[in-house]
Amino acid sequence: MPSANNAAIVEISQTANKFRSSIVLQYDNKYIDVKSILGLFTTLLSSSNYDLHVHGPDAEEAKAAMAEVFAKHSLGVNVVQE
Repeated sequence: MPSANNAAIVEISQTANKFRSSIVLQYDNKYIDVKSILGLFTTLLSSSNYDLHVHGPDAEEAKAAMAEVFAKHSLGVNVVQE
């Protein structure tokens, strides 16, 4: 499977790090801290769909920003409303 391009991974991580909230990507039974660029490099595939879990004081802003970055790079993500 092709991995997402490096620019997408860097932008996703940089965007996540702007927020205090915990931002976790779920894929099958794996959970990846989106703020970890290494975790993204080893997990993010351009042909997969992910669930994004966001918890914290700025969660709503983080959800909107993360959804925008994933869409910009044509990556499938479902922002989980908890």
